[in-house]
Amino acid sequence: MTRLTVADLRARRGSRPLAMLRVETLDEAAAADAAGIDMLSVPPDMIENPRFRQVAPRVFAIPGVNYYEIGTADDVLRWAFRMMKAGADAVYSASSLATTRLLADHGIPVCGHVGLIPSKATWTGGFRAVGKTLESAQRVWQQIVALEDAGAFAAEIEVVPQKVADLIAARSSLFLIGMGAGAGCDAQYLFADDVLGQTSGHVPRHAKVYRNFAAEHARLQAERVAAFREYASDVGDGSYPAAQHVVDCPPDTVAAFQDWLDRQA
Repeated sequence: MTRLTVADLRARRGSRPLAMLRVETLDEAAAADAAGIDMLSVPPDMIENPRFRQVAPRVFAIPGVNYYEIGTADDVLRWAFRMMKAGADAVYSASSLATTRLLADHGIPVCGHVGLIPSKATWTGGFRAVGKTLESAQRVWQQIVALEDAGAFAAEIEVVPQKVADLIAARSSLFLIGMGAGAGCDAQYLFADDVLGQTSGHVPRHAKVYRNFAAEHARLQAERVAAFREYASDVGDGSYPAAQHVVDCPPDTVAAFQDWLDRQA
């Protein structure tokens, strides 16, 4: 299967929703590609790792990082050029509309962000749903329209009431990536940590856990401790190293070497 393009994503709006994950390791990226996941959000340094496209050749990849870790609009543009050159299919930006417009003017596909934006959560009352009141729902719609006007091709819509998100999706030209925004979006987005059950602490309401990697990690850690303890015990009582762990040489070589050492004094 060939990698999706922006044109493909736009053409698929209203058909089968796509599956998207945030991954943090190459192993997770490889597993996502093998599993048929359509889209990935990835750390920028993963895109720049030559192994990424070797292990995940077919996924539509969007590198994402908080904009204040990059800098000004010109800094973001230089960063975006670097990401695209390394093999990204688009870039994520929650920065200013001017930055979005600058990126789009240079032909870089931009995915914006509306609703709960973690880096801007202080403006919407913290880590909580956005769009539960008329005023806040209107603000989400206005953000969508502004992103359209700025040239974005997509937007993550996060923790917005499903019925509000459905109404927005029916009226917007953006490819909408839903995280906790219901089934009406063009793609569904979860974090691999949540899907694999390795999130410590609070698990978001919208997340669905499919495996219990936390228990497996705990089991493996206990096995590490046990193995290290046995090794230390073997060293202490002299059972390691044993004959099979060392290299030997002919007895006459040892005797000759000992004789030579004795004569050095």
